[in-house]
Amino acid sequence: MNSSPSVARSPAPLETQRTALLQRLGAVGKVDLLIIGGGATGLGLALDASLRGLSVVLLEARDFAKGTSSRATKLIHGGVRYLAQGNVALVREALHERRKLLHNASHLVAPLPFVMPSYKCWETPFYGMGLKAYDTLAGAAGLGPTELLSRQQALTCLPGVRDAGLKGGVKYWDGQFDDARLALALARSAAAQGALLLNYCPVIGLLHEQGRVAGVRYQAEELDSPGEIQARCVVNATGVWVDQLRHMDDAAVGRDSQAMVTPSQGVHLVVDHDFLPGQHALLVPRTRDGRVLFAVPWLGKVILGTTDTARPAIEEEPRPLAEEVRFILGEAGSYLARAPRPADVRSAWVGLRPLVRPLRDGSDTKKINREHTVVVSGSGLVTVTGGKWTTYRAMAEDVLAKCVDAGLLERQPPSETADFLLVGAPTRQTTPITLTATPGLHSYGTEAYWVQQLPGANHELAAGLTEAMLRFAVRYEYARSVEDVLARRSRLLFLDAAQAANVASTAARVVEEETGRDPGLQAFLSLAEQYRQVPV
Repeated sequence: MNSSPSVARSPAPLETQRTALLQRLGAVGKVDLLIIGGGATGLGLALDASLRGLSVVLLEARDFAKGTSSRATKLIHGGVRYLAQGNVALVREALHERRKLLHNASHLVAPLPFVMPSYKCWETPFYGMGLKAYDTLAGAAGLGPTELLSRQQALTCLPGVRDAGLKGGVKYWDGQFDDARLALALARSAAAQGALLLNYCPVIGLLHEQGRVAGVRYQAEELDSPGEIQARCVVNATGVWVDQLRHMDDAAVGRDSQAMVTPSQGVHLVVDHDFLPGQHALLVPRTRDGRVLFAVPWLGKVILGTTDTARPAIEEEPRPLAEEVRFILGEAGSYLARAPRPADVRSAWVGLRPLVRPLRDGSDTKKINREHTVVVSGSGLVTVTGGKWTTYRAMAEDVLAKCVDAGLLERQPPSETADFLLVGAPTRQTTPITLTATPGLHSYGTEAYWVQQLPGANHELAAGLTEAMLRFAVRYEYARSVEDVLARRSRLLFLDAAQAANVASTAARVVEEETGRDPGLQAFLSLAEQYRQVPV
């Protein structure tokens, strides 16, 4: 297991004991801001609002980052494709936010070099010119200069690439991260600032007074009856599920309802690191049918993806389609020296993206950019959807500004999140981390010491995963089940579903010891089997 970098020890972490959290929730009468949804957007908003002094409650129906926010391609990027579209302002903002993330969560975000291999003579100068412009836009926020590579240099950077016909390549820099653990860092940072956050506590209704949204009704798993919270402002940050709450709001005031989101799915296939050895990611900016292909080294494996397929329905655990698998494996086989087969896939997972439709229902809509949209209904429900992980912090600022503009909150002091270190982030990263290698204590940053103090610190269940980490997940990271600890505190399910199933019984024992409740072993084994299955 990777040892922790030499970083200072943080204060003792805040406990997330479920009974205490529920008692606090039951005592809440009215808050400034009630956030529904515990993904990147909602969690970032909770931190920003709590730092500005607002009273904040966030309720998540499932686990934090259970949906799209744990199923990204693991890239913190400025958006090279947006540069090609001429959207300079969007690229500049994303590059600025990338720099902030590298500072504020340096234990979870790291620079990553990419190589675009060239198989046609024009590709190296053509893409090199565009990426030099990317460097220019990054300015002082740049992570390294773009380089035009010879054939031999490209092979050195990408030892697993197909060498037949290779002319050279272009090397540039972006970032990568652990999405689910970044979500947890946001949740725990917001809690440290006084926000109250609960997972497994779905909102089952909206409260209205004189035709205006005035709070929510919730039903926590452990409670026999629903609870209610009054709120000056309610934000719907439920990702692809935003229309459920919007329809609820519309029905309560007798307003015709219009769907806002169409889901699109992105499939990722994980294979062993020996398909693309080394520390560089591979990017194909335009495949034979015009799509983009990534091969990204991450936590000791390689992620292949992704797709963009419209889906008619929203599922909690969407499955890859056979044609998506064929596309990814087929295109990867065109660029890798050893073509991956379905049997080589260690885990297959799908994220749903919310594609925003134009609204014609009179809602006050603010299209911040093509990445995210903020809508305020006639009854005052604020909905935010779209966006990407890289710009979560800027999105939170936009949402709070919209709440103020709509008269739901008074004018606020400036945001303090730009240079705010998240839980676990060292004040100075003495040893740069890498997210391409096997996971380990480095992902806990300044909290690694506290992990090591728990029982089972020397009992390794899988590479980079100890029994102590499972206990830490339950005591300090809101974990409630085997899935929570093996999918989102550890990322083992996303890296190797069969291995996750092999250690699930041990994980279940630890979770049950810590919580005194059914850890959901059988449900997790069924989920792991789904992640192992690759349609062909």
